[in-house]
Amino acid sequence: MQQLIEFAGNHALLSVGFVGVFLLLVWTEISRRAQGFAELAPAQAIPLINSQDTVVVDVSASADFNKGHIIGAKNFLPSRFKNPDAEIGKLAGRDVVVTCKTGQTAQAAAAALVKLGAGRVAVLKGGMTQWMADNYPVTRG
Repeated sequence: MQQLIEFAGNHALLSVGFVGVFLLLVWTEISRRAQGFAELAPAQAIPLINSQDTVVVDVSASADFNKGHIIGAKNFLPSRFKNPDAEIGKLAGRDVVVTCKTGQTAQAAAAALVKLGAGRVAVLKGGMTQWMADNYPVTRG
């Protein structure tokens, strides 16, 4: 312990940097857990997607959705989650996997679904780009 204190005293900038990085990692992990939804890789999401109760929501632009989406996915524009309509309201209590083209836009929709009272909510990590790169099935149109 004495050596650690001596090292910190001799290398103050390095020690402060280490503490800062450590606190940032802790804060990031706490924030991630508090968001209320999980981020799942495609392989992790498949069991949830294959469940009878799960709804797959794709918040991609219509053009991207038509280029390829998960079979059975529903396409909702992100703007619909600001003032949820009756169709989005039906997702309350349901398990939902949210995806988009890259996985970034889906996070805001997932947060809105958590507030709405959806069951388990997960975001597809990497979005449809990763899903297709992993050669999982898609449908077009």
